Amino acid sequence: MLKNKKILVGVTGGISVYKMCTVVRLLKKAGARVRVMMTQSATQFVTPLTFSALSQEEVTVSLWPESNRSTTNLGVKHIDLGLWADVMLIAPATANMIAKIARGIADDVVSSTVLALRCPLLVAPAMDMDMYLNEATQENLTLLLERGCHVLLPVEGELASGLVGPGRLPEPDAIVAFVESIVKKTPRDLQGRKILVTAGPTHEPIDPVRFIGNRSSGKMGFAIANAAAQRGASVTLISGPVALVTPKNVSRIDVETAEQMREAVMIQAKKCDAVIMSAAIADYTPIKRAVNKIKKDDSPTSGLTLELKPTSDILRELGSKKNRAILVGFALETQNELANAKEKLRKKNCDLIVLNSTRDEGSAFGAETNVVTLIGKNGKVEKLSKMPKFDVATEILNRLAKLL
Repeated sequence: MLKNKKILVGVTGGISVYKMCTVVRLLKKAGARVRVMMTQSATQFVTPLTFSALSQEEVTVSLWPESNRSTTNLGVKHIDLGLWADVMLIAPATANMIAKIARGIADDVVSSTVLALRCPLLVAPAMDMDMYLNEATQENLTLLLERGCHVLLPVEGELASGLVGPGRLPEPDAIVAFVESIVKKTPRDLQGRKILVTAGPTHEPIDPVRFIGNRSSGKMGFAIANAAAQRGASVTLISGPVALVTPKNVSRIDVETAEQMREAVMIQAKKCDAVIMSAAIADYTPIKRAVNKIKKDDSPTSGLTLELKPTSDILRELGSKKNRAILVGFALETQNELANAKEKLRKKNCDLIVLNSTRDEGSAFGAETNVVTLIGKNGKVEKLSKMPKFDVATEILNRLAKLL
């Protein structure tokens, strides 16, 4: 899996830097080409010469040229390496480095490269227990995860301080296995493809402060957009109202209503090789929207009647106008799941339907996991086991890549 892969390793200043010597050796043994960059603090533990000998490549420590030669044709290291790599691994990742890349600070070669990166980013935190459990560090890690970074959690054990708890860098074999798993999930098979993804709910206004909506969190659609971008696609994400961070290298368009979603989709779909409609678009919207807030009537017999009309069927419209673009739809069902999903596949002229059932454990709204059944136009039905939403996205994109 790692043969001929270009792996950029960023090493920061933690006591566990010594483990990275073995990691580099194992990556090379697996057939990968490895380039190492180090922060100045990392050089206090292991010399650049050591990593240069192990990687058989020049090691980058500074943002600045390391000789007095003319800078002509030298390039800009952090940009060049960010474009060169198939994957970047930062290990050990100190609390300081995690904070810097979470907040966009670029004051050394490693943090500067992260900002210029176009490939998957892998981070392996390693630090003392209290530093790792600190609220600030946890918030920064959460932010990285939301942006699409892959995090290898530290293991528990005795730490350099003498304390026992979480914070140890995993052993080299585990780190290499983690790199291999991410490389497997992020082949560059969508390079040059334009993919449109919709995500989240829509809000249909009743009055200036109330709306009809649903419980969609948007996490599945954002995971698909993230996974597609990491596979090299040019991704446009059209999102309803959600509290999620835009994945790296994804262009985002925010909408609120089903009609706004339709308008944006119809414009963007013309430019795309594939459209993945994972948004939970409202089926109905109020016929009339009150100009002012509807006041509550305190009478015990009072009530409120809303008149609703159907929203536009965006998936059907896409299917009826479809030419070369692959169309992937989603079906959330509560009964007769498979039959209803197959009927939707036929009626909407989709190439693939992703079926969700509310009865499957692990597929609740807002969950980090999902359980789906993939139904192809050829009649093939594949029920996947419960897995993280990024992995579900990977499986969907594996089928899409074959269709493309």
